[in-house]
Amino acid sequence: MRLLVALLLALSFVPAHGQGFPSKPIKLVAPFPPGGEIDLVARGVGQKLSEHLGQPVVVENVAGAAGAIGSERVAKAAPDGYTLLLGATTTHGINPALNPKLPYDAVKDFTPISLVTTIPHVFVVNPSLPANTLAEFVQLARAKPGMTYGSAGNGSPHHLAGALFSSLAGFSATHVPYKGVGPSIVDLVSGQINFMSAGATAADPHIKAGKLRALALAAPARLPGLDVPTFAEQGYKGFEVMAWYAVFAPAGLALDLTNRLSAEVAKATNSPDFRERLKSLGATPVGSSSQELAVHVRNEIDRWTRAGKAANFKMEQ
Repeated sequence: MRLLVALLLALSFVPAHGQGFPSKPIKLVAPFPPGGEIDLVARGVGQKLSEHLGQPVVVENVAGAAGAIGSERVAKAAPDGYTLLLGATTTHGINPALNPKLPYDAVKDFTPISLVTTIPHVFVVNPSLPANTLAEFVQLARAKPGMTYGSAGNGSPHHLAGALFSSLAGFSATHVPYKGVGPSIVDLVSGQINFMSAGATAADPHIKAGKLRALALAAPARLPGLDVPTFAEQGYKGFEVMAWYAVFAPAGLALDLTNRLSAEVAKATNSPDFRERLKSLGATPVGSSSQELAVHVRNEIDRWTRAGKAANFKMEQ
C-alpha cells in the first residue's frame, strides 16, 4: 500500500509536456529564400510568438527544391516544439499532389499547428505589353506565341497557375523559374519576362507604383483597395489561386504542446498590428486550430491534384 501511495505521489509531480515550455529559443524554418511574402509572414509570426512566449523565435531560411529541403529538415527534427516550419501552398499542397519523389509525407510527417493567412493571386503583366484587359492579353498571347512567365520556382503556385491559365486560355508560354518571388518580380518589372501570377501581397506595391499592370484577381471576389476584376468576371469561372502559410511541427508532438502552440500562433496572427499589416497587403489573417489545418491540407492536396490533371502538369525535376 505504501509503495502504491509513493508511486501515485511521484506521478503527481511529473510535469506535463507543456509546463515550462519554452525554456530556450524556438526555430521557425522558412523553406524559401528571404524576401517577399515569406519574410513578412515568418518574421511577423516569429516576433509575436517571441513576445507572447518570452523566448526568441529565430527565423531560418532553408531554401531549395520548392521548399522540400527545409520541410524535410523539420520533418526529421525532434517533436519537442522547438523546431517549427512555416509551410505553404507549395510544401503542403502542390508538392504532395504532384511530386512523387517528395522526401517527406505532408500529412504523416507533420503535426498541424495553425493556418496563419491566405493570400489571393493576381495576374500581372509588364506595362509595356499592349494589353489593358485580360481579353486583350489572351488575344495578344495567342497571336504571339512564346511569351514568358516567371515563378518562385518549379512546382510553385505561380508556376502551376501560369501553366493552368495558358492551357485554359489556349496559348503557349515558356516558364522561367526563379529562386523566390522577389527575383521573378524584379525581372517582370524590368521587362525580362512578360507576365506572372503572383501573390497580391508581393505584387501590390508594384501595381500601385505603376511598375506592373494587374489584369485579373484569382479570388472569389474583388479585394478592397485593389480595384482589379476577378477571373470569373472575365469569363474564367472557378479560376482561383490562393496562396497560404501555416505553422507545422514534426509528427509526434504531444497533444498539450500542440494545443498550446496552436493557441499561441492564432493569438499572434490576430494581434491587432500584425493583423492590420496583413490585411493592408491583401492577405486574410486566419489563426486556425490544429484540426482545421489538418482538414485544410487534405483539401489542398486534392485541389492541386485536380488542377494538375486539368493542366496536364508535370513536375520539373
